[in-house]
Amino acid sequence: MAERLGQQFGNYRLVRLLGRGGSAEVYLGQHLRLNMQAAIKILSTQLRENEIESFQREAETIASLTHPHIVRILDFDVKEGVPFIVMDYAPNGSLRQLHPKGVPVSLPSIVSYIQQVADALQYAHDQKLIHRDVKPENMLLGRRNEVLLGDFGIATVAHRTTTLNIQEAAGTAIYMAPEQFQGMPRPASDEYALGIVVYEWLYGTPPFTSNDFIQLGYQHTFVPPPSLHNSNPSIPPAVEQVVLTALEKDPHRRFATVSAFARALEQASQPSPSSGLLTPPGQPLPPINVNPWSSQPSPLADEATVLPPAQGQPSLSPPAEVLTPPTRAPLVYAPSASTNTPDVALPLSMNGFVQPVLPGESQIADRRVSRRAIVVGLAAGLTGLAAAGGGISWWALSHSQPTSPAPVHSPKPTPTPAPTYHQGDTLFIYHGHSDLVLDVTWSPDDRRIASGSVDRTAQIWSSFTGGNVLKYSGHSSEVRVVPWSPDGTRIASGSDDTTVQVWDTVTGKRFFTYSGHSNKVLDVAWSPDGKRIASGGWDHTVQVWDAATGSQLLTYRGHTNIVNSVAWSPDGKRIASGSDDNTVQVWDATTGNRILTYRGHANSGRDVAWSPNGKHIASGSFDKTVQVWDATTGNRAVIYHGHSGFVYAVAWSPGGLQIASASYDKTVQLWVAASGSHIYTYRGHSDIVEAVAWSPNGKYIASGGVDTTVRVWATG
Repeated sequence: MAERLGQQFGNYRLVRLLGRGGSAEVYLGQHLRLNMQAAIKILSTQLRENEIESFQREAETIASLTHPHIVRILDFDVKEGVPFIVMDYAPNGSLRQLHPKGVPVSLPSIVSYIQQVADALQYAHDQKLIHRDVKPENMLLGRRNEVLLGDFGIATVAHRTTTLNIQEAAGTAIYMAPEQFQGMPRPASDEYALGIVVYEWLYGTPPFTSNDFIQLGYQHTFVPPPSLHNSNPSIPPAVEQVVLTALEKDPHRRFATVSAFARALEQASQPSPSSGLLTPPGQPLPPINVNPWSSQPSPLADEATVLPPAQGQPSLSPPAEVLTPPTRAPLVYAPSASTNTPDVALPLSMNGFVQPVLPGESQIADRRVSRRAIVVGLAAGLTGLAAAGGGISWWALSHSQPTSPAPVHSPKPTPTPAPTYHQGDTLFIYHGHSDLVLDVTWSPDDRRIASGSVDRTAQIWSSFTGGNVLKYSGHSSEVRVVPWSPDGTRIASGSDDTTVQVWDTVTGKRFFTYSGHSNKVLDVAWSPDGKRIASGGWDHTVQVWDAATGSQLLTYRGHTNIVNSVAWSPDGKRIASGSDDNTVQVWDATTGNRILTYRGHANSGRDVAWSPNGKHIASGSFDKTVQVWDATTGNRAVIYHGHSGFVYAVAWSPGGLQIASASYDKTVQLWVAASGSHIYTYRGHSDIVEAVAWSPNGKYIASGGVDTTVRVWATG
């Protein structure tokens, strides 16, 4: 292909060659009118008239993929028969460049990468699309070092219309599933490819290597991958088991989804109890919706800082900011060398592995697929990987898949049992804040925790490791509250700077700022449907406004003093607000009409929480009590007198049977909601506890306070 620097493709002028492969060239393009750059991929082919429409349909399908970990397609066209695609520019190269061949990658880094890539693949699979070319070269690093999966089908047209040499074909075939060699790709084929990538990163080399495309097909179809743990004992057996499951020859024996693979890998990568495990007992990790260690480029990206997830993880260049890794509970999280692969080169020889010579057809006559069949099936792959790999394909759920080759199953190590946690066991201590922690909230999927602090930041981090930190610095004063939207995609943070800021939980991008209050904002709450937000504070008001636009819908002025807390009823029809006027008031969320006023407290109402069924309200006060009362009549049911100091926060268990309350007395106390009977006192904090929150699955509590820490502990 002739050098194209200076040429115009669409609205972009080509200013620099970024890379060249067998099927395309990629240039950095400068927009002719806007101050923006993009990557322009120009395919090495001339399309005939009858192929242009097919290319445009395929490109349109790819362009419809919108996901924070997929390279965004901005435009596409055909110039003088040459197809090209305009994509977001990923300035930090690929994971192949960051981690060259032959050099293992640390296990925490692998888990982080796989979470992001698997999230992208699962999204594509849900759209009935298969990638078919998953490999480190197609995993790019965005402006904030988030992983972006590229080449979703971009090479398909080129592969159909050009001839690839054996080396080029084998480069992709290293990651291809057995069924893909037979021209029968499916979503599980992407999982297999991702499993090969994990194997390569763990050991330094992929399980099968050859310059011979057909020999690679034979190895993937019939040869078990060499044992990772036997070759490198520092690789945990549980991790090897997960990888070998993803690499099963039979796609039906792999994980049901690529997300399940990513969850299993994260679960297996956690240390054992004696070496610092932080894994929910007997509980598979919930689905990965987003990975907090990522950030999509945006005009407001400087408001959020993405931080390295753990000590020892390689720093992606350029690093956004370095935060001191969280300190782990000393008896629960003693680091163990056996649970993390060091990020240095390991011996590259594969002990006991001799690359097989292809046997004659008679030697594999008992297989359902002969070598001859493989040769015939792969012949088409050498002239166009459209059947065998490289690019996206439609996946029809309603269509049955052809019979796969007979599998050769790899032996699996004995699974490592999950630990058992007892009530009050501290799982993790988060030390990311430099000042008092004022609020702690769990994401709806249990995976992440958000914390707000006097240090003027809101931080999102992995609830079970403390890593993958997203630091939001949009406020100019202390951050009081950090509630998640019901779908987990946004946070509305309230601050002493008088604003509520709504921002993206993956990228930190601020959507808008609500400035309706004239003084400090002390509490913020989302309506159960995520469409409205209520906020209260020092101006004595509660304001209800549109969560998408910030348009004010209602101002409630029933209180005569500072409003400390705001909570929606589970059905979204009522709001309860607690105030320094010593009342808790329940009122209509649409009209603002007051329904009842609860006057049971002798001091200010600091926090209010509805029971999950909406029938009762628990209110904590500076009178040192928590009171449970009927949300319709105001009749008091229970008074809890267990605390010796002000009560700052209350939270119902997800099942509605227990209440956790946090206090000036440095404790969090669990008690029976119906009777007030004491269950347990957590004394892990060294100072006042300001915030408490149950995990959505009810197994854990996160609490934070004046000692600047957030502690995650088991409820029993």
